[in-house]
Amino acid sequence: MTRLGMQHAGAILVSAAAWVSTAAYAVKDLDGGPAVNQLNLHPAVTKIAAEQQWLHWFMMAICLVIFVAVFGVMFYSILKHRKSVGHKSANFHESTAVEIAWTIVPFIIVIAMALPATKVLVAQKDTTAADLTIKATGIQWKWGYDYIKGEGEGIGFVSTLDNTHREMSNNGGPKAGEAPDNYLLKVDNPLVVPVNKKIRIITTASDVIHAFAVPAFGIKQDAIPGFVRDTWFRAEKPGDYYGQCQELCGKEHAYMPIHVKVVSAADYTAWVAVKAKEAAAKADDPSKVWTLGDLKARGEKVYNANCASCHLPSGKGAGPIKPLDASPIVLDADHGKQIEIVLNGKGGPGGMPSWKALSDTDIAAVISYSKNNWSNQTGQIVQPAEVQAARK
Repeated sequence: MTRLGMQHAGAILVSAAAWVSTAAYAVKDLDGGPAVNQLNLHPAVTKIAAEQQWLHWFMMAICLVIFVAVFGVMFYSILKHRKSVGHKSANFHESTAVEIAWTIVPFIIVIAMALPATKVLVAQKDTTAADLTIKATGIQWKWGYDYIKGEGEGIGFVSTLDNTHREMSNNGGPKAGEAPDNYLLKVDNPLVVPVNKKIRIITTASDVIHAFAVPAFGIKQDAIPGFVRDTWFRAEKPGDYYGQCQELCGKEHAYMPIHVKVVSAADYTAWVAVKAKEAAAKADDPSKVWTLGDLKARGEKVYNANCASCHLPSGKGAGPIKPLDASPIVLDADHGKQIEIVLNGKGGPGGMPSWKALSDTDIAAVISYSKNNWSNQTGQIVQPAEVQAARK
């Protein structure tokens, strides 16, 4: 077999293996998310997304007409006026009529395309008169949400890839027949918003450039450190809608999903009430003195929810992520060094985002857990009052 033939055979085998692999997983379309073998845009659930889709097909139709007209004339001329059937090329210098035509016609076409496109673009950027304003902060590699205006004001949480999906990926992906339809799109805390309300999303980032995007809403907005940008949507149908960070942001870019849960006004009010109770329960008295056992038990939950995806459950870290097990900073009797990093983050390779959004008690608990887990049996206790003092 020739080398070219071997390459073709190899390509066929790879394609066949990919098809068999996909068939073995047997995943189904995900409502509000990607579909199997999807070719078209996501079904729109906002007017902006619907207008974008109309604009897409409108532009495609114009481009198709131009393509057929230009190449039709070209191939007709090649076929009917070729030299082999006796035609001779014409000799002419210029044609004023033709020059006017090829100036005016493209101008009209461009205007016809620009007017509806400008209308949609202006509507996309009109974030005024929002019913609810939410700040979405991109963090390597998760999203932080803060409800800053409207019903639910004051609510804040971090949304991270579900740990079971992360473990599937770490183990080489789901086994045949076990792939969930929302693989690598499930999060622990979805963004919840009411239906038929204008939601303004303010985007920023704590480390590198991210991008907040939900195709079903027709939105994509970069999240840039040190800057704020905004976008908006008004979902017209309750349901679960999915997106992902759409800016290459590091080695775990693929593990940064977005899950927006659109609910009725009554369900949203009920959700806000639950979140308010949770916030009140988390607002522990920072002057309370905790035992090591209680801090470790709470710290383990905080670690698994926020830290294990990077530092791993074993505390060994991965790649540029520094290990916590046997870390000199973790073992150091000067608690302030570790508190400083957890509160304010650390830049550079293997850096860490700020975790100021966590309560004083949660930070004290997770630090105490790291100082007394794995091989780090220091016996040291970090109390919430130390964290509270470090914030000032």
